[in-house]
Amino acid sequence: MSDRHLIDLNVNGETHEALVEPRKTLLDVLRHDLGLTGTHVGCEHGVCGACTVLVDGEPVRACLMFAVQAESAEIRTVESLGRDGELSDLQRSFSEHHGLQCGFCTPGFLMLAEGFLAQRPDAGREEIREAVSANLCRCTGYQTIVDAIEATATRRCHAKEKEATA
Repeated sequence: MSDRHLIDLNVNGETHEALVEPRKTLLDVLRHDLGLTGTHVGCEHGVCGACTVLVDGEPVRACLMFAVQAESAEIRTVESLGRDGELSDLQRSFSEHHGLQCGFCTPGFLMLAEGFLAQRPDAGREEIREAVSANLCRCTGYQTIVDAIEATATRRCHAKEKEATA
């Protein structure tokens, strides 16, 4: 009996084949097998959120999910946010509002926010504050992270309204 499984993972719109042990986490496959190092290793217990990715649009701790569990899912990492070397609107907002300092937790916050805004595009400040409480940051005090997400939500809502009236 083989102790490895050949799996196909859809990551950032591309299919990748990986030969993995059943106990190998999605985090390890993303970083070590696929070379997507934007997803950070933090506590490895699902507490800090540094490894947050989107799995079928939902924020998930990649350190708590086995890679074999993600085989039929659409996975997005922080590398999926920008296009052609340009930052996404959310990434720009984090920069403009100083929503990062050391940057270690930033990829997890970006993916948490991206998933949250997809579900709650018109979220208010308190809802955003509640959502970001799921991740840990030791530098910013969260205020600037909330500011960045709120600004992105506002911009996206205005763009959608403008598009609807055009």
